[in-house]
Amino acid sequence: MKIGAVYDPSDITLSRKLRMISWPLVLLLCVLSAVGFGMLYSAANASWTPWALRQFVRFGIGLTLLLTISLTDIRMWMRYAYFLYFLALALLIAVELMGVIGMGAQRWIDLKIIRIQPSEIMKITLVLALARYFHGISAEETGRIIWLLFPVMLVMAPLALVLRQPDLGTAVMMGMSALAVFFVAGVRLWKFAVAGGLTLAALPVAWSFLHEYQKRRVLTFLDPESDPLGSGYHIIQSKIALGSGGIFGKGFLEGTQSHLNFLPEKQTDFIFTMLAEEFGMVGGLALLALYILIIAYGFVISLRLRNQFSRLASMGIVSVFFFYMFINIAMVMGLVPIVGVPLPMVSYGGTSMLSLMIGFGIIISSNVHRDLQMDRRGENII
Repeated sequence: MKIGAVYDPSDITLSRKLRMISWPLVLLLCVLSAVGFGMLYSAANASWTPWALRQFVRFGIGLTLLLTISLTDIRMWMRYAYFLYFLALALLIAVELMGVIGMGAQRWIDLKIIRIQPSEIMKITLVLALARYFHGISAEETGRIIWLLFPVMLVMAPLALVLRQPDLGTAVMMGMSALAVFFVAGVRLWKFAVAGGLTLAALPVAWSFLHEYQKRRVLTFLDPESDPLGSGYHIIQSKIALGSGGIFGKGFLEGTQSHLNFLPEKQTDFIFTMLAEEFGMVGGLALLALYILIIAYGFVISLRLRNQFSRLASMGIVSVFFFYMFINIAMVMGLVPIVGVPLPMVSYGGTSMLSLMIGFGIIISSNVHRDLQMDRRGENII
């Protein structure tokens, strides 16, 4: 492309797009997933079944999707952002009508071949829809409350459906990720302060709407020893496993809390605890460093982008990834109540892995087309 020429993505050849893919980020995601394969192999007592092999296959599908999406025109994702959002919303409604129940909650749709969890898909499509909306309005309009009503409705509709499943952890993540997009879009801080104040004022009312098991989780968080064999069992065993790992851990496949089945949900929610028991504080910090590298890489990519949609979408997806990691690790350490959030790319789970890989594909596509400037409709190149 000549100097001063208008940037046109169609001018970029496939070979150039392949060179522009953020391969270090892809490598970091591969390393993180490999940690997950190893821990799932350990969780099954040195067996690839039932978790590690399935997770490996899902990662292969996710990696293919990531690379394919990385090569697509980012304008396509902007144009179809609302469609994808309302499709995910329709799937959430379908969960209400025909969803299957697992672990006491109705969160999945059984397609016979696979089971999908629409709330995981909504985390990404909500970010895209919000990015699309804020790209289409000016900075002055963003500062007016009337222009914030529609994006607030975009957030509240899936939140209400997710809370009905019930899935408090996913609802909290979705809300926090949406707030991150609002913040990056330029919404004034005083509006966040007002919203926070109203939320605090509504907590007594919200408490009355919580399910009994959710109330027990909050009370157990405040005093785990009050019911050590009941609602406090999970977090007590998690802390025992974390502490028993020491500095360097007991060794791969040598974790007693996990392999003697004292540690619950070791393949999903408490997989970080199992890793810390086997590899100690050093292993836990190494995994945290890997997460920080991925988050920092995505953040740097976002800062380099020249159009609002790509910037907001990338920031929002990085925020989703961060809140996955932060809530899960804080949860197993007893810093927040147990809410059932998996550790991203490490815990066993197909829909969450595929949705995150699609999200990172969009981030990489944004980076490939980082010089693209779009008008409010995303149809013309400026």
